[in-house]
Amino acid sequence: MSMFDTARVATRLPAQDLDRARRFYAEKLGLEPVEERPGGLLYRCGGSDFVLFRSMGASPGTFTQMAWEVDDIEAVTQELRRRGVVFEDVDAPGMKTVQGIAEIEGNYPSKGASGERGAWFRDSEGNMLGIGQPVR
Repeated sequence: MSMFDTARVATRLPAQDLDRARRFYAEKLGLEPVEERPGGLLYRCGGSDFVLFRSMGASPGTFTQMAWEVDDIEAVTQELRRRGVVFEDVDAPGMKTVQGIAEIEGNYPSKGASGERGAWFRDSEGNMLGIGQPVR
């Protein structure tokens, strides 16, 4: 047994401007913090938590820092576009987005899927966020 077997994953995302980040998450993603403290905002989605924290540093935004798994990626990306979210174009070996969504071969067998569909965008602070839908 590992010391982390019963631990919860706690995602932390840096924000140079916490007020700007709060507006982005509210206006673009429809999320409001469930709790706040000086220098930090706690959000809850589907029983999981993530925190935006005031940071002098910034993410390079070159990799996915956090992602949501959804049931209908087309509906979610369509709604986010309507709210002004801009999706990344990806053209890498084995992965290319078409209309903002990539078909990704393979998936974790324990998730009962044969692949995944993915889309990526940046928040107001440059953090790369993803959306995934298992292909069953």
